Formats: sequence, structure tokens, C-alpha cells
Amino acid sequence: MALMAAMNIPQSIEFVEVGPRDGLQNEAVLVSTDNKLSLIERAIAAGARRIEVTSFVNPKRVPQMADAEQVCAALPDRIDVSYIGLVMNIRGAERALATGRINQLGAVAVATDTFAMANQGQSSDESVEAAKAIITLARSEGRNAQCTIAASFGCPFEGEVPDERVIAMAIAIAEADPVEIALADTIGVANPAHVARLVARVREAISPLAVRVHFHNTRNTGLANVWAAVGAGASVVDASVGGLGGCPFAPGAAGNVPSEDVVYMLERAGIGTGMDLERLIETSKWLSGVIGRKLPGMVAQSPPFPKAA
Repeated sequence: MALMAAMNIPQSIEFVEVGPRDGLQNEAVLVSTDNKLSLIERAIAAGARRIEVTSFVNPKRVPQMADAEQVCAALPDRIDVSYIGLVMNIRGAERALATGRINQLGAVAVATDTFAMANQGQSSDESVEAAKAIITLARSEGRNAQCTIAASFGCPFEGEVPDERVIAMAIAIAEADPVEIALADTIGVANPAHVARLVARVREAISPLAVRVHFHNTRNTGLANVWAAVGAGASVVDASVGGLGGCPFAPGAAGNVPSEDVVYMLERAGIGTGMDLERLIETSKWLSGVIGRKLPGMVAQSPPFPKAA
């Protein structure tokens, strides 16, 4: 425990399940609305209280999310669960709010111009202004919003992204008063040293706002990056059941860190997540059948430890 204290490791973090949106959006085989709802219900049963359920984007660009309104219409009535809808612009935000079921808007700003143009048809600076407008709209409608800074640790087109650029974006977005700002390793190029440094600097710059982290596991550094981020003060962690995920507009982006792997690591280290590992493993195995292939998460493929008495 002395080592934990020295590393500034918290007693708990807040867990966000992003499988229904980020996990599924890059899958070539369309997943039925019923199966998406089943995934959401299973995530709730496993303890998830913040779930990214869908995105309100152009269905021609992201066909997997074409049923956003249908998913929202059938969401379980739970006052203890916050449903998050990803939106890229005011039109998407208005669609999300119109459902009456989205509790929180998830805005996206992108750290480089080239990726911002590919992802949402605007410059990096324009994406910051769009995110601020979305946050302001949400608050005017009695909801709240958070913002993710995509490509915080590296861009698929421009390469390295300076820390100062990400910090400046975070400060600008914080002016709109989101509930938190997330740093996303969209293409899975981050390393633990970089993560610890950037999370600490952003946390200091936007305090008292929370820092959330979102890691992809392209180069098998995702779990190490989660650990580094939590140690540096990130209090909210995204993950996707089974390790599904990817971005249609980021070449080479692989899946997210698997929910069950993140929960196993943190809980074994004494960091509470509020999640039920056995139910997550069951969900991962079920989702593998839905998708039709073995998913990359490792804990679901391993024997239980410690074994039940």
C-alpha cells in the first residue's frame, strides 16, 4: 500500500463502457438494434453506470450507427445510468437531445488539422469551437457534455502531436464548462511515459475538471497506458467489452482496451471500478458470437484467477 500511495494511485476510478458505440462503429458486419440493446443491458448488469450508447453522425459515413434513434427509443429506463451520445456538430447534438434519452453529449475535438478534416470536415481549431458550442447547447437544454481530444498522443497523418497543442486545446474547451475532458490515443501510439506526462499537465491546466482517458491497443501498450494515466491523476477510464473498436477515419486504428482486462488489472491492484468481472467476461464471450470471431480481450480467454473455492 505504501507503494500505491507513492505512485498516487487512487482507491477507485469511474468506468465508462464505450463498446456499443466505439466498439461497434468500425465493424463491417452490421449489428442488429436488438443486439446493441442487449449489449447495453449486459453492460448495465455488469455494473456500468456511464455507457456510450451510440453516435449521431452521417449514416452514409458510419453505417453501423444508422439506428441511433431506434437504439435510444428502446434504452432501459434507469435513473442510475447515464447514456452518452457522441456528436460531431450541432446537428448531431440536436438529434441526440431530441431523443429525450441521452443524458450526456460527447463532443470531439481533434489535435491535428489533417485528421480533423478526415474525421469531421473541419480544421483542428474549428473542431474546438464546435465542441464548445455543443457543450453550451447541452447546458442550455438542461443536460451536460464532455469532450474528447482525439489524436492526443499521435496522428495517423501528421505524426507526433506536441503536448502544448493538446494542453492549449484542453484549456480552451474547459472554458465551456464540460463535465470532463478526455485524452484519446485514437491510433494506439502512446507510451506510459508520454501518458503520465500529458495527463498530469492537462490535469493541472484544467483543474478542477476531471481528466478522462481513452486508449486503443494497436501496439499492445493500452493497459500500461491506463495504469500510467490513473497514476498521473486521470479519474475516468473508457474501455470496450472484448477490446472491440476502431475509427473509420484513422488508418491503422485497432480496438479499444478491453473492459474485462482493464477491470481485472485495476481491481487486482486494489482500485475499485464498480464493475462485475464475471459478467463482463460473459458479455465478451456473448459478443464474440454476435460478431462471429474471437475478440482480442485476453482475460475472457484465460482461466479464472483466483479460482473459486
